[in-house]
Amino acid sequence: MEFSIKNRNPEQRRSGCLVLGVFEARAPSPAAWQAAEETRRFLAGVLASGDMDGKAGSTLMLRGIPALDSERLLLVGLGKEKEFRDKAYCAAIRAAVKALRDSGATDATLLLTRIPVKQRSAAWRIRQAAAVACETLYRFDRFKSKKDDERPLASLGFAVDDRTGEAAAAQALAQGLAIGEGVALARTLGNLPGNVCTPAYLAEAAQQIAEEHELDSQILEQADMEALGMHSLLSVAKGSRQPPKLAVVHYRGGKAGDKPVVLVGKGITFDTGGISLKPGEGMDEMKFDMCGAASVLGTLKAAALMRLPVNLTVLAPCVENMPGGAASKPGDIVTSLSGQTVEILNTDAEGRLILCDALTYAERFSPAAVIDVATLTGACVIALGHVATGLFANDDALAEELLAAGGAAFDRAWRMPLWDDYQEQLKSNFADLANIGGRPAGSVTAACFLSRFAGKFAWAHLDIAGTAWKSGADKGATGRPVPLLTHFLLARAGKLR
Repeated sequence: MEFSIKNRNPEQRRSGCLVLGVFEARAPSPAAWQAAEETRRFLAGVLASGDMDGKAGSTLMLRGIPALDSERLLLVGLGKEKEFRDKAYCAAIRAAVKALRDSGATDATLLLTRIPVKQRSAAWRIRQAAAVACETLYRFDRFKSKKDDERPLASLGFAVDDRTGEAAAAQALAQGLAIGEGVALARTLGNLPGNVCTPAYLAEAAQQIAEEHELDSQILEQADMEALGMHSLLSVAKGSRQPPKLAVVHYRGGKAGDKPVVLVGKGITFDTGGISLKPGEGMDEMKFDMCGAASVLGTLKAAALMRLPVNLTVLAPCVENMPGGAASKPGDIVTSLSGQTVEILNTDAEGRLILCDALTYAERFSPAAVIDVATLTGACVIALGHVATGLFANDDALAEELLAAGGAAFDRAWRMPLWDDYQEQLKSNFADLANIGGRPAGSVTAACFLSRFAGKFAWAHLDIAGTAWKSGADKGATGRPVPLLTHFLLARAGKLR
């Protein structure tokens, strides 16, 4: 797919399809529609007939439009103008691209990107349109013997007004496409079955990104982790035939002396729960338990594509959690890399056991900030559903940066408490702390557990259990929170407009 910026009267150029937005009970905005009078009269007649009422998500394809060189005109409903904000804009782009994908058009230009969105810049509109277009066009059919039919749509243009600088628009487009590629990578890794996406496969995916972009990388093997003393992480892998891996990749786009941002992604490639076995129903979705690792690798790819002037280190602890004769048992006690001992009361609370050693390992990079990403707790799904990612942090400024980035990306997070009061639930009679704190505030106590290993740096934890994948008819990985993380890095790099 080819993407481009159209900033000089795209209505007067020949194309396969123009895409125009229509508000409820309103004609198109003059700011977004600069057509000939004959074309305007024809369109007014179409709208007056009731064929397109402007309801959000509705579409109408028209052909043979008077005085219009384009073969087709696609009308997209925008809903009520006073309610047209981020969500409605993204929904309109998604509806437009879906309709174009299913049409016979080989190329199209979206005039939707000219429509003002409250408190958002022209660059934001272009960046979001590109990212949403990539998301909508994504397909995962690797394991289907009959592939989806190829669609003819080959190029997509985004219209901007004359006041939008070409350089700014081009940069926003490049950013949106990079985010789209990062999301697609995270989705593909997440959608792979557990018999393909093993710890070794996931670690190799990290190395492949490093090779493609000439980055430094290292894979820590089981013997390396044993020598270091990562017994908490290793305890999760004991029941599996798949050896654990810890992938480390460094992107150095900033100044040599600048401290890196470290992203840590939970990479449980399949989670049976171990000896604390999960129910069989829906267990197939536990292949998505590595979406934290997938998302930090997707963010790494996006940052490298954009050549952001930041230093970034990505850690992906990759483990499979299986029951077996050597598997950890409830009541076992392990010593973490930090020296703290952990009583494993539930082997299905394994994500925090691999993350805690990875967080301690992150100390050696003298990080500016550490952000871990994990499908950590079902409790977070109960608290926030499938809309917002749970955000916990020991640093208010870092939390505010992430919340702002999530808002800008329309990949939102909600800050949860991390008060010392909750630490009481992690007390153990036999070790320094237990790996679970009971049913009350399960997502909070999980974050409190991780905080015990993040005391030496500014740290945030993103619980993506409710946002990393969808179930039902649309089952599949979402690629979140790649947009949030990339916007966070863009802002830190001073490249967010």
